[in-house]
Order: sequence, then C-alpha cells, then structure tokens
Amino acid sequence: MQILVTGGAGYIGSHAVKLFLERGHDTWVYDSLIYGHRAAVPAGRLIVGDLNETHRIDQVLLEKRIDAVVHFAAFAAVGESVQQPAKYWQNNVVNTLNLLECLRRHNISRFVFSSTAATFGTPEQMPITEATPQRPINPYGVTKLTVEHALADYARAYNWGFAALRYFNASGAHPDGTIGEDHTPETHLIPLIIYAAMGKRPHIEIFGTDYPTPDGTCVRDYIHVCDLAEAHLLALEKLQPGQQMHYNLGIGRGYSVREVIAAVEEVTGKTVPIKEGPRRAGDPPVLVASSEKIQKELGWKPCYMDIKSIVASAWNWHRAHPKGYK
Repeated sequence: MQILVTGGAGYIGSHAVKLFLERGHDTWVYDSLIYGHRAAVPAGRLIVGDLNETHRIDQVLLEKRIDAVVHFAAFAAVGESVQQPAKYWQNNVVNTLNLLECLRRHNISRFVFSSTAATFGTPEQMPITEATPQRPINPYGVTKLTVEHALADYARAYNWGFAALRYFNASGAHPDGTIGEDHTPETHLIPLIIYAAMGKRPHIEIFGTDYPTPDGTCVRDYIHVCDLAEAHLLALEKLQPGQQMHYNLGIGRGYSVREVIAAVEEVTGKTVPIKEGPRRAGDPPVLVASSEKIQKELGWKPCYMDIKSIVASAWNWHRAHPKGYK
C-alpha cells in the first residue's frame, strides 16, 4: 500500500512507520514537528506540514498516490485539554475534519484512527470492553470520541472503511534502540520514573496512596508501542469498504504505580526517590482493557505481556539517548 501517516514523527507514529516500511508498504510521514522529531523518521520520508494546510495535503495525496491513511496527529495531554479546550477542538476535531475532506476529494476511503481509552471516562466495570459506555470526562477524550462519531457517519454515507483503535497506556521503545519516547514535557509514568532513577528529576510523585487497589495506588494497563504498531497494520490490511472497526488495545492486566516503580528499580539497578502526594482529580482507581475482540477478529496478540519487559525496552532507549533525540 501507499500509506500516509499523519503524526508519524511522534512516539507511536514513528514506531508504526518503521513497521510499515519493514513490511514492504511505501510509507510517508506528514507531521508539523510541533511535538514530533525529525530524527524519528527515516531519511527522505518526512513531509513537514500542518493539518490546516489542506492544499499541502492535497498535493501529497496526489504526488505520493496515497491509498490509505493512518492518523496519529493530535494533541494528547489530558490536563492541558482541560485548561486549553480550544486548542484541542481546533486541532483534534477541526483539523481532522480538514483531513477527512481532503481524502474524500481524492477518493481515499481506508482510514485507521488513533483513538484512546480516554473516551471511556471512568467506567463502572473492569475490564473495559468495546461495549463499555463511552463517557469521556475531559476535552481530550471528548475530541477523540467526536472524531469516532464523524468516521461512523462517513462510513455509512461514503462507504469508507475505518478502524478506531482505543489504546491504553502506550509504553516502551523499539527493541533495536533506534527510536523511543521523547516528549516535552513528559507526562507518561514509565519515562518519568526512569528519569528519577537517572537523577534527571529529584523524585517521582505518587498521586494518591489510598485508592481501593491492592497497594493503594492507581492501576493501569501498559501496552508496548510495537504491539500498538502491529495492531494498526493488521487493521489497515483487513479493512473493507464500508466496514467499521472499533478495538480496545491493552494486555488485559493492570500494574499499580508502585509495581511499575519496582520494575524500573529491578531493571535499572537504581533506587527511585519517591514523594507521596494527594490524589489528582479525574484519576480512576483502575483502568484495564479487554482486547479479546481484536485478538479474535484480527488475530492480534501482544508480544510484551509483563511490565518488566516493557520497562527494559524503555530503559534501553533512555540509557542510550539520555537527551532523547537531541
């Protein structure tokens, strides 16, 4: 396939691009580099542009003869979305609709969308299945769910085939150590703990130690970024016109904050300084995915099933790239 990956210079997008190219798909990256990294993209594959530049998108679709799009480009910081909702609605919704209209003009109707577990809000039951009601509790989750609704309308009206992949806590780095996680600012737990172990930050703060969980800290489902990339490719290869796919992506097992800290200490051989603080607003005690549907329908199976192997791949990247891509 001729694939365009929006946001392909970002964390998850760059891992997907690497996989697509390895599997023989002619893959191009469209990224504004606001949060992405030029060094994360293979030479000659990056097109710098913003999703509001529809004339640029039209040009790329024609020149590269694109026949499928994987859409990662989005702002994804939950806290920021609460403070700056306009930024998230403009980029995650309006700019995505810009992209969809470009694709419609060029009769491109195969689309894989990077959605999120944040569309579910605070579910009452675990694990979270595709049938769990979607009740997002922050603007980030609302914007992603809005795009899911738009895609469903496009599929019915224009015979599009799309997949909305709702993933849980993306983690780890490519096993060959060439690409990994480098956010500014960093908000993900595993790299923050690794930074504390490396002395790049004074401590890791645990937000809440009195949750109704085995050790009192929040429990999350961590999924390796390469397993996420594999799911995107499987969905892309199986999509049919008019088909709507919705899949949750996790390993089906949760780890508490304290368990992740212990895994980092064991993998790195370093002590992690800890500071205990109060709960953060909007943090559910437990979020764990059921991925039975995608495993049954597409044959997807995560390779990284325990927190130590996920942490080890992340440590391999951060140890070799202490300043990230700089």
